[in-house]
Amino acid sequence: MIRLATTIEHWPIAGRFTISRGSRTEAVVVTATITDGTITGRGECVPYARYGETVEGVRDLIAAQGEALAAGLTRQDLAARMPAGAARNALDCALWDFEAKRTGTPAHGLAGIPAPAPVTTCYTLSLGAPEEMAAAAHLAAARPLLKVKLGGAGDPERIAAVRGGAPDSRLVVDANEAWSAETLEANLAACAAAGVELIEQPLPAGDDGLLARIARPIPICADESLHGEVDLDALRDRYDAINIKLDKAGGLTEALRLARDARERGLSIMVGCMLGTSLAMAPAMLLSGYADVVDLDGPLLLARDRDPGLLFEGSLVHPPQPALWG
Repeated sequence: MIRLATTIEHWPIAGRFTISRGSRTEAVVVTATITDGTITGRGECVPYARYGETVEGVRDLIAAQGEALAAGLTRQDLAARMPAGAARNALDCALWDFEAKRTGTPAHGLAGIPAPAPVTTCYTLSLGAPEEMAAAAHLAAARPLLKVKLGGAGDPERIAAVRGGAPDSRLVVDANEAWSAETLEANLAACAAAGVELIEQPLPAGDDGLLARIARPIPICADESLHGEVDLDALRDRYDAINIKLDKAGGLTEALRLARDARERGLSIMVGCMLGTSLAMAPAMLLSGYADVVDLDGPLLLARDRDPGLLFEGSLVHPPQPALWG
């Protein structure tokens, strides 16, 4: 009989992680573990207050599926029983892991996609004063791809400072909904001058219609405005790309479907993450074959990671070994 366990874990961040909505010094994750006594499958999620989630609420949503799992619940059944979000993600990924280990078939084989290869991930620079961000960029200047957190007033100075600190790195910007109609033009111009290649979620979700009425000198990527497949058609006039995160989509099962549908609509894809351990990143590696940009640097921002974790060589992240996931 299948048994389910949930755990809340705290992982210290190396320093402080700051975006437009605030700062934190630890990543709080929830894990789902399913076992038949011989085989064990695991999944990890990161509850996110922006989407109305709490750590305890997510844990309880996962735990509530224990009886159904014992009765034979499969990952194909989850969408009918649980809303998209962190809880469903942890359970979906645990079921993928369990099935892979039970059948001896890697998760990519179960999904019918090629095995993931090593890929370059973004490395995130936290929001701060321009001089702080310039110093952080200088320390990370050997990394080929930097993701820069911006946050509103003073962003032109911040992105210019980052470019000065890392003159050779490719840049992606994430505003986390912090810009407005009044600041959009100046911020876009500053990003263009700095050679930014992609901008995530400049305007608040639900108040981003302006993006359909302006010239977009840099591709714009939907993050908070996108959760699932139902959002894709509504986004096409405002966005050029989407950020697929397992915690938003509700797991790998839905994320794979979303990636295929986005490609059919001509949208570019970023594969992103919340701030978690390698266990949260590992399933998302299966999406890397669809991605134009990979942002799976969560473990690089932690003071320590799980053991075993993903192998990082600088910004090159390798696919997970079965001992970790899949």
